Amino acid sequence: MKTNHKWRESSYERLLFMDATHNHSNASGSQVEYLFKPISFYCVARQAKSVEIVGDFNHGQPLAMQRSVNGWWFIQLQLCPGYHHYRFIVDGKPQLDPYATGVVRDEHNDEASLIVVD
Repeated sequence: MKTNHKWRESSYERLLFMDATHNHSNASGSQVEYLFKPISFYCVARQAKSVEIVGDFNHGQPLAMQRSVNGWWFIQLQLCPGYHHYRFIVDGKPQLDPYATGVVRDEHNDEASLIVVD
């Protein structure tokens, strides 16, 4: 699929890709799998009509979150271990996650929420 979006992978993503595409063996000779973990994200936006999440894990492409009956929005993603930057898009406006591990600056020097996956 051809797109006009110019995505540049970070050096961290290059290392992850290289690590994930090479065969690894432990002392017994069996393959070691590259493990992804299910990570749940929640956003409180009771009056919102739509909430999406964007981050380095999806190359900035918004993913729609699901609304629950109590006004919380939810999504579960499979993330690899490491540090990940993200933000919620609530009715078209970026919003930080108050429950994030921290706040960092992304490659555009904008604030982003931080999550650490062990």
